[in-house]
Amino acid sequence: MGFARACSVALVGVEGVVVEVQADLEPGVAAFTLVGLPDKSLVESRDRVRAAVVNSGAEWPQKKLTVGLSPASVPKSGSGFDLAVACAALGAAGRLDPAAIADVVMVGELGLDGRVRPVRGVLPAILAAAEAGYEHVVVAEQSAGEAALVPGVSVLGVRSLRQLIAVLCDEPVPDEPVQGQGRLDAVSAGLMVPGAGVGLGLAAGGDAHRPDLADVAGQPRARQALEVAAAGGHHLLFTGPPGAGKTMLAERLSAVLPPLTRRESLEVTAVHSVAGILHPGEPLVSRAPYCAPHHSATMQSLIGGGNGVPRPGAVSLAHRGVLFLDEAPEFSGKALDALRQPLESGHVVVARAAGVVRLPARFLMVLAANPCPCGRHTLTGAGCECPPSVVRRYQARLSGPLLDRVDLRVEVEPVGRADLLGQGGRGEPTAVVAARVRDARARAAERLAATPWTTNSEVPGHELRTRLPAAPGALAAAERDLERGALTARGLDRVLRVAWTVADLRGADRPDACDVAVALELRTGVQRGVPLGAGQR
Repeated sequence: MGFARACSVALVGVEGVVVEVQADLEPGVAAFTLVGLPDKSLVESRDRVRAAVVNSGAEWPQKKLTVGLSPASVPKSGSGFDLAVACAALGAAGRLDPAAIADVVMVGELGLDGRVRPVRGVLPAILAAAEAGYEHVVVAEQSAGEAALVPGVSVLGVRSLRQLIAVLCDEPVPDEPVQGQGRLDAVSAGLMVPGAGVGLGLAAGGDAHRPDLADVAGQPRARQALEVAAAGGHHLLFTGPPGAGKTMLAERLSAVLPPLTRRESLEVTAVHSVAGILHPGEPLVSRAPYCAPHHSATMQSLIGGGNGVPRPGAVSLAHRGVLFLDEAPEFSGKALDALRQPLESGHVVVARAAGVVRLPARFLMVLAANPCPCGRHTLTGAGCECPPSVVRRYQARLSGPLLDRVDLRVEVEPVGRADLLGQGGRGEPTAVVAARVRDARARAAERLAATPWTTNSEVPGHELRTRLPAAPGALAAAERDLERGALTARGLDRVLRVAWTVADLRGADRPDACDVAVALELRTGVQRGVPLGAGQR
């Protein structure tokens, strides 16, 4: 009787659980049994592993082989267990030293010819292994860069099972040819889910190809709101006729946001790796993602879900970035109302029959809406024929509780001839605005250094009213709106958050009455007599 064990990782959402792959050989009729709640793709690993071992020059044991995945109560899915199953079987058969593989975490799919294929979710898998105390991991060569992002872990990237056997047995390592030079390698095809990254804008080339804010004609108030949203992480609603530039402004917001920190990059990369949208040549996402789902998207595609273990949705793919909902009233009411939880908590909890998954979802939401179905309701002489009841019904699709969580609401005016032809001069480029946003975020981070928050939009209202008070008398106008019912209690807190962001943009120590007036105007849309550009340096 022979026994050996290796280790792999089962992913539940974006969190990993280290799984011990145990192989046991007993005399009897040759058979291969796999137990431990495997899914269909994992059950099929029996045939893949057997063919890979034989084609790698090793002898397959002609005995009763039982492979157990422990803990047995955790559902296992995917083909990333192939490498660990093969090594455990070879250890039980005596081809490998069981002690050499007992504490090694292996993540990789095996081809029938013995090649090791990369799988999705390598980064969260290796993070889970490192947290569990494992120091040595083996992955496919294409995933070595992604696995090496985890500190304190020794990573071995292999091209084939033959190479891994040679390394573990201290034998000369065979030279495996690189497959698919000059074209997309079929080995890496499993990393990318076709269509999963549509609308994300992650593979849109370098910084030279990113859209610039200077391309937007006019819209000074909307540009100011965009800058405030980026500086404080505030949610934003653009309302206006078609062709006014709402989509152009939203597409340029991610470039205004500061680069991701190391911790944020690891969080975003882990989500994108699990979702299958991480480009093989870019193991680390360093800039804020941009996700723009179509208005026909279902609630499951927005929040997360799917068959079996829930997969990340658009709110998680936009983590630490921008979620843009164009034609927001056209989204289903259930899908829009499902956004309330992640907007408040920064994460989403998805419950399915296969388990409950907690996914990160701290994003900056941008909504774009027309004033009516035809879009000409606010234009003078444009011939809008929508009845008042239709206009009210259309605007009511964005519920009050959802809009109460939106800090900035700006009406985008139609572009005039002078602005469109450039007679009014070009607006500020992205680099200039991004520099001011970085300075404002640095001031906020310095002020919140001793707290668990980093941006003004995350600070609870109680902390703002007690530990971070505004200037004396600054909140008088907001308090009057609260008494008249124009503001809710949540709305007052959000006005104060925006006022702090406006104060950070102009370099002030705390917001004054002018900053609060700017915040009120950006939230309610009611003119407060504040000159354009107030609140800036």
